Amino acid sequence: MLDRIQQFIQEQDLFSPTDTLLVAVSGGMDSVVLADVLHRLGQPFAMAHCHFGLRGEEADADEQFVRKLAKKYDVPYFAEFFQTKQFAEQEGISTQMAARALRYEWFERLRQTQGLAYIATAHHQRDAAETMLLNLTHGTGLAGLHGIRPKNDYLVRPLLPIGKMELYDYLVEHHLMWREDASNDSPVYQRNRLRLEVLPVLRDINPNLDQTLQITAERVGGAEEIVRRYVEDTAAQAQRQEDDATYLDIRMLQKTAATTLVLHELLRPFGFSYIVTKDIVQSFGAEPGRRFESPTHRLVKDREQLVITRKNLTKFGTHQLALGQEALKIDGLHLRTELHEVAEGFDIPRGKAVAALDADALKFPLIVRAWQEGDWFMPIGMKGKKKLSDFLIDQKVPLNLKDNVQVLCSADGKIAWVIGFRPDERFKVTEETERVLIVKRM
Repeated sequence: MLDRIQQFIQEQDLFSPTDTLLVAVSGGMDSVVLADVLHRLGQPFAMAHCHFGLRGEEADADEQFVRKLAKKYDVPYFAEFFQTKQFAEQEGISTQMAARALRYEWFERLRQTQGLAYIATAHHQRDAAETMLLNLTHGTGLAGLHGIRPKNDYLVRPLLPIGKMELYDYLVEHHLMWREDASNDSPVYQRNRLRLEVLPVLRDINPNLDQTLQITAERVGGAEEIVRRYVEDTAAQAQRQEDDATYLDIRMLQKTAATTLVLHELLRPFGFSYIVTKDIVQSFGAEPGRRFESPTHRLVKDREQLVITRKNLTKFGTHQLALGQEALKIDGLHLRTELHEVAEGFDIPRGKAVAALDADALKFPLIVRAWQEGDWFMPIGMKGKKKLSDFLIDQKVPLNLKDNVQVLCSADGKIAWVIGFRPDERFKVTEETERVLIVKRM
C-alpha cells in the first residue's frame, strides 16, 4: 500500500519529498493511517487537531491521544479548541458547517504562519464515493460529480486511491491504535445514513461500487475541464478583483451561453447554490441593491455589476493603537504608523490608503473600530459635519462593502480617519503642525 500511495503522490504531483505538510489528525482510523504512512515515507509533517467542544470527555481523550501520537512521531503538534455551537448560532449555519468553516480557516492560518507547504487530510476512496452520491442526492453540477479531488490549491489527499478495508488491514498489520468517534454511527447526520443504510444496498448490486464511482468521477472531471476553460475565458473578461471585493460585469455575463450555468461556476468558490444563482440572474434587470447570501459570502446586485464580499465570520471588535506603536494587524486589517517631526521639505503622502494626521491634535491611544450608524465626521476639505452613512452613499460604496468600513478614532471618540477613504478636517496637517502621524493601510 505504501508503494501505491507514493506512486499516487508522484502521479498527481501532490507535493515534493522535501515539503513539510500540516496533517489534520482527528485520532480516527483514517488520519492515524495517514500520519503513519507519511512517517514511513520519510515525509516531513506537523500534526493539527481540532477540539470542537461537542463531545465532552470523549473529545478531551481524543486530543490527548493525538498529542501522544505527535510525540511518538516526534513532529510539531497544534491543537485548537473551538466554541462551535456558539459560532454556528452566531452565523446562522449548521453545526457541521460551522465545524468545517472553523477547522479549514484554522488549518490555512496555521499553514501560512508556520511556513508549511500543504494541508493533508485523510480522505480515501470510500469518502469520495459518499461525497459523490451525497452531492447527487442534494442536486449538483459537474463539480459535485467528480467527488473529492486529490489536490485543491493547498489541500492534498494522499489516501484517495485507497479503500476503507485496506486502511483497516494496514492498522492491523502495523499494530496501530486509533479512536472511535461515536458520532460516526449517529443517524442524525446525512452522510452517516448514506454510509450505513444506502451504500450497503448499492454494494449488493455492485460490489465494486467505490471503484466504479471513481472511474465515473474521472470521466466527469474531463467534461468539467472543458467547461472550466470556457468559464475561465468568461472570467477574464467579466471578473475583476479590487481590495476585498470581487466584481462581475452583468452585461458581459448576459452575452455568455448558458448564463446561469456559467455564473454558477463563477460563484461556486463563494458558496452560492444553483437555485440562488438563478435568482441572481433574474435580478439583472431589477433595481440595484438586491442582496444574496451564501454561508460565507454576500453578493449585492449593484448598477452594472455584481459585488461579492466575504462575510466577517469573526466580528470586527475595538482595538487600540498606542503612541509609538508601529503596526496593528487585526481581522484582515493591517495598519502601519510613522511619527515624523515636521521639517522643511517634508512631503505629506497622498492617497486613499494613507492618512497624514496632526499627532498633537490626537489623543492616545487611538481606537480602531467598525463604523456605526450615527457616526459623523468632518471630511477634510469640507466645512461642517457629515453623517458617515451619507458619506459612504456619496462614495458609491456597495452595500456589502459598507460592512467592512472601519474608522480610526482619537481617544476622545472623534473620528480622525475613515480608513481607506478620507481623513477628518480637525486632524489635518497645517502650518502650525509640529509632529505628523502617518498611518498606512497595507
